[in-house]
Order: sequence, then C-alpha cells, then structure tokens
Amino acid sequence: MNTISKKKGNQMNRLKKTMLTISLFALLANVSMAQPVKVDEKIPKYKKTTGIKGNLNSIGSDTILNMMTLWAEGFQTIYPDVKIQIEGKGSSTAPPALIEGTAQIGPMSRKMKSKEIDAFEEKYGFEPLELSTAMDALAVYVNKSNPIEGMTIPQVDAVFSKTRKHGYKDDISTWEQLDLKGVWNNKPISIYGRNSASGTYGFFKDEALKKGDYKDEVKEQPGSASVVQSVSSDKYGIGYSGIGYKTSGVKAVSIAEEGGKYYAPNSDNVNSGNYPLSRFLYLYVAKKPNKEIDPLVKEFLKYVFSYEGQQVVVKDGYLPLQYEVVGEQLQKLN
Repeated sequence: MNTISKKKGNQMNRLKKTMLTISLFALLANVSMAQPVKVDEKIPKYKKTTGIKGNLNSIGSDTILNMMTLWAEGFQTIYPDVKIQIEGKGSSTAPPALIEGTAQIGPMSRKMKSKEIDAFEEKYGFEPLELSTAMDALAVYVNKSNPIEGMTIPQVDAVFSKTRKHGYKDDISTWEQLDLKGVWNNKPISIYGRNSASGTYGFFKDEALKKGDYKDEVKEQPGSASVVQSVSSDKYGIGYSGIGYKTSGVKAVSIAEEGGKYYAPNSDNVNSGNYPLSRFLYLYVAKKPNKEIDPLVKEFLKYVFSYEGQQVVVKDGYLPLQYEVVGEQLQKLN
C-alpha cells in the first residue's frame, strides 16, 4: 500500500471512530433525557398500625382493576388478616355497589355524574367522598406499524364520531384521509372502543367527541386491555385506552388541540396540563361528614396515598400524584 492510500485509510478509520463516538453520545443523551417516572420523595412512606383486619370489597372501573389488585396485594402483605375482593366491570357499576353496600370502595375512571351522586345522597343523606388517586393520559392507539405520529382533536372526533361536534369538515374513514400513503391508500380504519358501562367510554365521549355520538362501526370491547390487544392485532386499527395499558404492539399518537402544538401522552405533558386527554383516576367511598371513616377503609386509602402506594401507580404504567395533591386527599379522610 502506498503512502497516500495509508493516509486515506487512517483518515477513514478516524472518521468512523469519530462518527461512532458522536452516535454513542447522542444515544446516551437521548437515554438521559428519557427520565423514568418517579414518585415524589416528599410523599410519606406508609406506617403500619395495629388491629387492622376484616373484608374489603371494591367494585367499579376496569381501567383501575390492575392497580387496585396491586394495591390490595401490597396492603395484604402488611395485614395478612385482611381479605380484599375486587371486581372491574366498568365505572358505572361503582355507584350502585356503594349505594347497595356491596362494596366499600368504588373505583372510577371518570367523575360521578350528578344523577349518581343524587341517588347516593338519597340513600345516605350525604354525598360520596371523591378521592383522586393517580393521573392518566387517555391515549389514542394505532398499530405499531402505522407511520402516523399525531392527530388533532377534531381529527380524532371525525374518526370515532358520526356527529363531528369539533367541526371537522369531513368524516374520516380511511387512512389516506390522514395523509398516509402507499399501502395505506384507501385502507379503511378499523375502530375499537369501550362499552357504555366504562368510564373511559364516557370520558372519551365528553372530551374527544364533545359529547357527540360514536359511530356505529366502533367495535366495543369488554375491557381496556381488549382494546389495545385488538389494535395490536389489526394493522389498520385505532382505539383509545389508558396509558397504563400500552404494549409493544401499539403506538400512542401525539394529540393537539385544533391549531395547537402536538403533545405525547407522558408525565411531563400531563402534569403541565398540555396533553388534551389527561384525567384523574378516582376512588369513591361513603364517609359521613365530620365522622370517622371505617378503620380498614381508612388504612387502605392511607396506603394508596403513601410513597409505596404511589409506586404501585408507576408500576402499573400510570402517573403518580404530586406531593401537594396527596396532602389534599389525605385531609379528606379526617
């Protein structure tokens, strides 16, 4: 090899090493920027007490079912004499269960409606106690192979609703109408959603559809996991579900208000209020004003609002409460 060739070879090797270093630096920078969600260190850790035993029943939201199960497991580890039974058939099943006394805790992924509160008050003479337990980004999911990155709320409305109350000019029924090309041309959009017993169904209807009517083509699923599974199995599918149900088979698209910036469904955008479809997840209980709540129920709720309880929120893929919000919820128990 002549001198010129050697010099060129050495230059190319140095260039390759430099590019590799730059690529590794960029990768490390991206990793460091994608900080994991953490529980606020100021939230107090749970302190065990004595005399806690008995049966606890929870009936309500499917969205919170897994989180309730994890809370129950953690609580029962501390108090082995406690038995907890959990049913997740939809938020609309929580108010009747509380009214009939078949459950002491009613998980809901939406706020109680005024008629549900009225029915509760008619039975007990006071309103149910509402507790915010976690934050959720209600995500719009597409199949992992789908190249779409973002949608506006009016576009989401035009995909899922036949009334288009957000004012989008045309019905959206094919992926081409969302500017997808190639194999996506003229491919019909398969729409998946929840049934009317679900709080997620109600929240999405209120916020994304502006209280409009769902299309008749929406394939209603019995649970949040079923929606995500259906979209992951259907290349042309789209659906909505809590961010805690995200899997490797789907992609959560960024969402924008009309004319606004696109925001991904993550903790920063939810906590800042920028993500348009963020919400609290609730637990409702029967607590008479100025009266002590049942000790077993109170301790379970104190566990939910402890550092360990909020770690469960993160483990289940949802977003933990901020320290100040935890303090507000604990005050309600007194």
